[in-house]
Amino acid sequence: MDWEFVKELCGMLVAVIGGLGVFLFGMKNMSEGMQAVAGNRMRALINAVTNNRFMACGVGLLITMMIQSSSVTTVMVVGMVNATLMNLTQAIGVILGADIGTTITGWILVLKISQYGLPMMGFAAFFFLFSKNERLRYTAMMILGLGMVFFGLILMKDGFRPLSEMEGFRAAFMRFRPDDYFGIMRCCLVGAAVTAIVQSSSATLGITMGMVGAGVLDFETAAALVLGENIGTTITACLGAIGASTNAKRAAAAHVTIKVLGVAWITALFFPYMKLMKTIIGEELITTSVLVNDVPTYIHAMKGVALSHTAFNIVNVILLIPFTTVLAKVLIRVMPDTLEKEAPHLRFLDVRMLDTPAMGIQQSHKEIVRMGQIARKMFVRLRDVAKNKGRDEVSEGKIFRREDVLDLIQKEVVEFLSNLLSGNVPHEVMEDGRKQLRMADEYESIGDYITTLLKLNLKMRKGDMEMMTITREEVLELHGRLLEYISMVNDAVAENNVRILLKAQSRGDEITHLIKEYRTNHLERVEKGDLSPLKSLIITDMLNAYRRVKDHALNIAEVLAGEK
Repeated sequence: MDWEFVKELCGMLVAVIGGLGVFLFGMKNMSEGMQAVAGNRMRALINAVTNNRFMACGVGLLITMMIQSSSVTTVMVVGMVNATLMNLTQAIGVILGADIGTTITGWILVLKISQYGLPMMGFAAFFFLFSKNERLRYTAMMILGLGMVFFGLILMKDGFRPLSEMEGFRAAFMRFRPDDYFGIMRCCLVGAAVTAIVQSSSATLGITMGMVGAGVLDFETAAALVLGENIGTTITACLGAIGASTNAKRAAAAHVTIKVLGVAWITALFFPYMKLMKTIIGEELITTSVLVNDVPTYIHAMKGVALSHTAFNIVNVILLIPFTTVLAKVLIRVMPDTLEKEAPHLRFLDVRMLDTPAMGIQQSHKEIVRMGQIARKMFVRLRDVAKNKGRDEVSEGKIFRREDVLDLIQKEVVEFLSNLLSGNVPHEVMEDGRKQLRMADEYESIGDYITTLLKLNLKMRKGDMEMMTITREEVLELHGRLLEYISMVNDAVAENNVRILLKAQSRGDEITHLIKEYRTNHLERVEKGDLSPLKSLIITDMLNAYRRVKDHALNIAEVLAGEK
């Protein structure tokens, strides 16, 4: 056994694997730093998504450039479609923009400042470790991540360099050269398969660029591999759509369709396309190495790969963006809705949104708003039950079912936010998450007391007891006042109105005073013998339940204002 060869091979693997690890960790840090610094802008961008396909495309482009991952963007889109926060046409527009945005990674890898990766890491680390200013720390984290990306790429290039001198490896790789159409397809399949396995196009792009820079791969082979990597990256969105709604699965299918259609036309034009790229970069430069940090590097070939990746995605988007509505209609026809109504829940967003806490906290906020809407609908149904002298089984059933939904959403919010806040998140996101946890608990408690009121109404009817006319009028008056109160608090939550507290306290005091007045009236009727003991107990419990509904609604206003 040639131990020198084994030793050299082990050294190469250590360098490549170590470099890949540094590269991926750098991408993660750079993404998290960018999200923390630009979190508010990202939320504003996603809220700006409309049915205008060009606006949606621009949003997808900018968000992907911020978080440096098209996989995260598309999986996030699948989650938002699943939660009915974005329709299919909007999602397709955002996905098209993400396809262009992800190409920025290739250009980062060919920057001439890559040799400064190690100094960038060291300089940024001091600010990240010792600065008390949160914004400065996350900016340093972003620069630290960028330095790790550069340093990891250098390690991978140096690790791959011995491969260029191994005749056996070069002979084996000749089978995958894109000399004809089948060779192009073989390269695409290899790129797609590797990317699908590692679930990161950034990782496979980094490996490809490292091999190109070291002279292991030529320009055409690398370009064909990158085309396949464009298809392989869709696996993340497909996995994210498992267990999701039909519409979310359509969004994942749209991502796959866009990439497959793009690769189909570009492979048919591969040779003239490569000739065009060589002409732009310079055909002689493509095969010429230059010294980078005293090491021969095929930097122009790397630029050619980045250019071919960017140009392909830009042209593909230009060709497909006029057909976003058509694509949406085709997917709806191919993947029809199920017969059963699909209820969107936050549980379908957990793994999709954890990599983007700035966006995840926005989506969980919308789930909190939805909890408020459900509680209000329950209260409206309860009014119908209280008004009718007979049974209203439809309204009763809907109240009980919605209370179950509130319990489920609260559980999912707690699980989602617990996972989200356990990571490295900005202070602002942490505070918003804590508020949302508290508000979810308060809304769930409101739902519990609404069902308590329903049970008390049913208990009275089961005993063939009817309220006195005056008592019914008082209960309905109190119910109407509380319905207005819940609506006011819900609006404040939806608008994030932190100035609601004074108004909520004032209205809450009025409702409390009204409850006390009705309790006094009730006790006077009991003393006169107008009510039986059981009926008296039920009405007292009703007034207490209404009081608790008001208290929990006030607690939400206090949490929103930062008082609790």
